[in-house]
Amino acid sequence: MTFRIALLVDGDNVSARYMPQIMQIAAQSGRVDVARVYGNAQTARGWSDCDGFRFIHSGTGKNATDLLLTIDAMELALTAGIEGFVLVSSDGDFKPLSERLRDHGMCVTGIGEAKTPSAFRAACTAFHQLGSPAPKAAPKLALVAPSAKPAPSMATLPQPDDLYEKIRDIIVESAPETKGMMIARLAAAMHARHQVRISKYPEKNWRRYLQARPKLFDLDPKGPDAKVRLQSEDPCTSLRLVKS
Repeated sequence: MTFRIALLVDGDNVSARYMPQIMQIAAQSGRVDVARVYGNAQTARGWSDCDGFRFIHSGTGKNATDLLLTIDAMELALTAGIEGFVLVSSDGDFKPLSERLRDHGMCVTGIGEAKTPSAFRAACTAFHQLGSPAPKAAPKLALVAPSAKPAPSMATLPQPDDLYEKIRDIIVESAPETKGMMIARLAAAMHARHQVRISKYPEKNWRRYLQARPKLFDLDPKGPDAKVRLQSEDPCTSLRLVKS
């Protein structure tokens, strides 16, 4: 299944001449369902003429573009079913936005010029520098080019059984009466306690990971306050609840 991607560009910060490279990188991240450029229409020249993008005039106020892009990003993450973001800017002020999106289980690809601060680069799941050769597309089934880099094997990823035990412990501690734990908080707790990023797994976000294991986890319908619970038939969970 292809991820739904939102491509959001800081048109005041990045030149429209990079548009072909930006589109190529974004297409490799998933299906680009939302493509927007934010900026002052009087100064962000070139972007308004780029096909495939919706140009949004942010006005002339201080940080107007950053604020509008950030508001739209969170709205898309929480209400539009977007599963991943491509943020295009060399501005380090987007570090908090990237971190917040990842807290919600989103995969965030950053794109910027060489001047992009390391803090924003590190806050992204992956970062691509403009002007550098575009990354090769990931191999697809049997249509793998001889020079294409193979997808990582499960041997290079944390073991699923070990990951399940960590998730189980956090849920039991946070929701001992089986009322459930917010999925967004699970993402933050797994990273804080075990340095686990779900972006390293094939599912790429926590909801997909949990949904793929219906015998282990029970999820609320999708929403900002959606919770996850352990299935009652899990003998390990029953034993822990009795001990507590």
